[in-house]
Amino acid sequence: MSEKVHKDKVLAYVVREGKLLVFRHADNSYEEVGIQVPAGSVRDGETPEAAVLREAREETGLTDFKIVSKLGVTEYDMTPYRREIQHRHVFHLELTEPTDERWMSQEDHDGVGEPTRFECFWVPLQAGHILQSGQGALLGQLPD
Repeated sequence: MSEKVHKDKVLAYVVREGKLLVFRHADNSYEEVGIQVPAGSVRDGETPEAAVLREAREETGLTDFKIVSKLGVTEYDMTPYRREIQHRHVFHLELTEPTDERWMSQEDHDGVGEPTRFECFWVPLQAGHILQSGQGALLGQLPD
């Protein structure tokens, strides 16, 4: 059995008026991929701060994010889905531009392969327990 790979990841808790910004993959069922917050990998030479802003923009199609605070770092074992240990840098972000309650977005993966389509929407913060793969682990660190 191969060793588990360790990867630096970022997660964005975008909160507005008591609601959390989440998305689902438009081309996959909830059973396959669940509901997620904007998240992704830290690229070589990139700071976690730059990565979380990039990922939030790429996955939502929105641009006007700012970092409120870093909430902490968690570790999550993706086995059996992937033999990967994720070191997750979790940030609280603010979004100042207006949005609909629901909208479609897509990530183009720097032009490589097919785009990934997302349906973005807001859920009450109290519903954060629905997040997949332990993504809600630091929701309790958000200010009241």
